[in-house]
This record gives sequence, structure tokens and C-alpha cells, in this order.
Amino acid sequence: MSGLSRRDALALGAAFAAFGMARADELPDGIGFGPEMPFSSTTVVERARALAAKAYKAPPKVPQPWLDITYDQYRSIWFDTRNALWNRTDRPARLEFFAPGLYFPSPIEVYAVGEDRKTAAPIQFVLNAFDKTDKFPDLPITDAVGYSGFRIHGEIETAGVFQEYAVFQGASYFRAVARGQVYGLSARGLALNTAGADGEEFPEFRAFWVEAPEPGATSVTLHALLDSPSVTGAYRFVIAHGSSTVMDVEATLFPRVDLDHVGIAAETSMFLFDESNRNRFDDFRPAVHDSDGLLIVNGAGERLWRPLANPRKLQVSSFVDDGPKGFGLMQRPRDLADYADLEAAYHKRPGLWVTPGENWGAGSVTLVEIPADREIYDNIVAYWRPRKQLMAGGEYRYTYRLDWCEAAPIPMDRTPVLNTRMGARFEGGRIATVDFAPHGAIPEDLSKVTLHISANRGKVSDGILQHNPETGGVRMGFSYFPPEKRSMELRAQMLVEGRPISEVWLYRWTP
Repeated sequence: MSGLSRRDALALGAAFAAFGMARADELPDGIGFGPEMPFSSTTVVERARALAAKAYKAPPKVPQPWLDITYDQYRSIWFDTRNALWNRTDRPARLEFFAPGLYFPSPIEVYAVGEDRKTAAPIQFVLNAFDKTDKFPDLPITDAVGYSGFRIHGEIETAGVFQEYAVFQGASYFRAVARGQVYGLSARGLALNTAGADGEEFPEFRAFWVEAPEPGATSVTLHALLDSPSVTGAYRFVIAHGSSTVMDVEATLFPRVDLDHVGIAAETSMFLFDESNRNRFDDFRPAVHDSDGLLIVNGAGERLWRPLANPRKLQVSSFVDDGPKGFGLMQRPRDLADYADLEAAYHKRPGLWVTPGENWGAGSVTLVEIPADREIYDNIVAYWRPRKQLMAGGEYRYTYRLDWCEAAPIPMDRTPVLNTRMGARFEGGRIATVDFAPHGAIPEDLSKVTLHISANRGKVSDGILQHNPETGGVRMGFSYFPPEKRSMELRAQMLVEGRPISEVWLYRWTP
């Protein structure tokens, strides 16, 4: 049914008028539905559980001519907005679809859930639902052709104007923006064996069920089926846009094999350079990154800030914890002048904050930093790694909230780090300066502030603290002396009368 005509689509629309998806006169011409089937809140969990009991079967691929198209040809086809799901309704969202091919070899299943939440119908692939230029080739349409993903539109800026704010496409990747933002980092349903010696495994969202939001609703609910050689999973997303776009996520995992290296609530971003390593790049811009640091609130209530690095060799950092309160890759510099890039608009990229919905127990927030020489590569990964294995045949449930935001939704009871700079000392060793934002907890008399500066090896000097007239905050500076050809873990914090008034600044210096 992949080659449905306009007449076929309209006929299907009439057939499903009783289904509650949309009235026949509201159904876009380019969208068609297949036969309806039962649906309930447990449908996806049951399907994932049953799938895990079987041997993994790789998903089918679209015909080879679709995979052979060029990047420019793929960019020359796009979904016609007039054919968006719910376009002719008063629902608060629109759904548009992506063509397959090139980097997206396997089609996904997409189901529209009826208003009664008891039935669902597959959304058929219709080539005529797309617009394209004459650069797009004539490709075969078979039952193996399907959509590669979709995007959600809502009234995020202006009433009556629908703009894109979330995308699900490729493996288990998805991303979102809030009001006034542009796309940057991505999230993943699950990361497996990231940076492991045996190679990383990339689970895929194979099917989605999207519930039609009621008129006036403030969120969109969708379900996703995840599959890979090692694990299956059922996901439920409740997505609400605004000044932050918030996703409440429920994930149920069914391992086929014992899983030792699992990444829950994984995030993927890009960090090329900033003031700490700019000397390695001949670039007119002062910084290039989607995120500049990893923020953690651990189970003990400490707030940690780890500036990101673009190392010369792959490096993995594990922040051991028990019951984390939250973590995320954040983008703190928010002025255009911080990047001087009129096109990329890095100052508008979102941060992504993860808040666990329950006690996740023992494990570690894991940060993977991969060497990169161009900004087209996502070289930063962060996720929660449980200490205990996920055992084959078991069932594991995680809930968490994702905030796509400008700043993490946590109390600002401590001054945050604004910037980190590094450089050589004329007398040997190196200098680190850390700028902290203005904050009411910082006394005017800086002699009342105690600096705790330490390192795991090498030597560090006593620090100095100065008011920074440019930022309105304070700058901490100190020298450090790394051992020859060895890395060095640095840690610093400001306290008053034994009480922390700043984040804990962490940094891994590598030779």
C-alpha cells in the first residue's frame, strides 16, 4: 500500500471517520491509514517483552537506489506541510514525516492512536505527500519503503503559527528545542557499550504510536518500540513545549543478553574548542560548541561542573554516585559575541537536563570525550551507567524527565561557573582561571572566602580571588604543575565558614 493515490487516501479517510482519527473532510490528501488494530497502555510493553524472547532479526532496508542517493538529493525532498497529520483539525500539534534513504536505511512503523485510546492504525507511506525538486531521482516505490522519522510542530512562539520543536529520526536519537532556541545536542533512547573495546551497539526505535492530542491539550504523548541484538524496550514520552521543552520519559527494558555497559538517558553533543584549547584551531570564532560543560547534582547534594574538552586521545570520565539528583550537558555562554557565528547561532543551542523519576541506585554519570577536528562531528556523550548488570530475561524500568532548556531547572543557591581559561606560565607550569557568575552568596570582602584547590597528582598553588568588573562576579586563579607526560585531575571550590557558595569545578588536564 506504499503507493497510495490521492483517491485511495481519501477513501481510507472516510473508512476511518468512525475511528476518531479525524473527520473525512479534515484528513490531509497525502496521508493514508492502514487497517486499525487494538491498542492499550500496555501494547508496546507487551510487544517489547515478546520480541525479547525471540532471536534478534535485523530490520529490512529500503531498496538500494534509495540508499545510493547523494546528500544533495536527499535534501531535495521534503514533506508537504499541507499533508501534516492533524493539519485540518483544532488539535495543538502537527506531525510531518521524513523520507528514507542515505543515512536512514530502515523504515519505521508509525501508528496513529484513536481518540478512544483503544485502537491504532498504521500511517502509510505516500510519495505524493512530499514536495521535491528536479534533483530528486525517480526511485522505486515498494512495500519496503517507509518513513525514516517524524517531527512535531506546535505553537511555540505565536498562536496559530506551527513551528517544529521535536524530531525523532535515526537509531534511537531524538532532539528538541524550546522557545527561541535552535537545534543542538541530541538525546538517545539507550546507549550500549559506548567507547567499549568491542564496539558500540546502536539500538533503534522501530515503531511509534502517536496519540492524537485533544484540542487545548498542552502535551503530546507517543510510544516507541526499541530493538537491537542485545535488548528490546518500550518507551513512553509525554512532550510539552514552552520556555523549556519538557519530556517525561518512561522506559522498560528487556535484555536478550547480560548487559554490563548500559547508558540510561544518554545525550550526544559537540565540543570543538573554547578559550581553554583555542590555540589548536585556526578559526575566526572564539568558541565552537553545542555544549560547554557537564553539570551534575549528585546523591550527596554536591553540584559539580566539568568543562568539556576535545582531547587528543579518547577519554572516559566516571563520576561515581548513588541516587543522582540530575545531570546534563549544558551550554552556558549565551551571547552572540561568545561565538561570533551569525549562521550557527551557538548561543541559542539548548542544554539538556536529566532528572531521575526514582532512586536509580548505585552507578556513575559517565562522560565520553572523543577527539574531533571539525564541528560536524558529535564527539561528546554523557549518560547514567548502572553499577549492576541488567540480566538477560529481566525487566528494568526507568523514569526520568528531560528539560531542553537554557539553564538547568535546579535551585541557584550556589554561584555557577561562567568560563574556564588555561595557559602556560613563564616560570614553568600552567595557569588556570575560573570565572564565577555574580551571586548573593559571594561576600564583598573576598578575604572571607576560603578556596579549596586540589589535584590527584602534581602540585597546585594557593589560589587568588578577585572581583571581575566585566562579569560582575569573581575570578579564581591558580597555578598547577603537571607531572611529565601524565594527566592531572583538578578540583576547586569556594566556601564561606565551611559552607559551599560555588559549584565544584572539575577539570582533567591532559598533556
